[in-house]
Amino acid sequence: MKKVSFLLISITFLLSSCAVHSGLTTNLNNHTTEVVLSKNNFKVIASVQGESRATYVFGIGGLTKKAMVAEARVNMLSKANMIGSSKAIINETVEIKCSLFPIVRKYTVIVSAQIVEFTE
Repeated sequence: MKKVSFLLISITFLLSSCAVHSGLTTNLNNHTTEVVLSKNNFKVIASVQGESRATYVFGIGGLTKKAMVAEARVNMLSKANMIGSSKAIINETVEIKCSLFPIVRKYTVIVSAQIVEFTE
């Protein structure tokens, strides 16, 4: 009976999913533009986010984490609609979520930020 219980617990453990989450609040790209928000000459107008996903089977497939962050950032900026206006992205956050299965590993990268518009 103990062998059967141990076998069932082992199979359940191997087939269960384990999610790992890590959030990055540091800037992975070195931007040379600096925006100082010390005056009351701006307003926060929206929040925006972009997403990128990758699936690995036996460790093969998908993009690197750095490429996934870049793709998610491009998705976020395309939704921001900032061209031709006095807007900027602030408080950018990168979240990396990983679901682990015995054979398959899935990564999701979410880049989110707030959009400010300058009034002066």
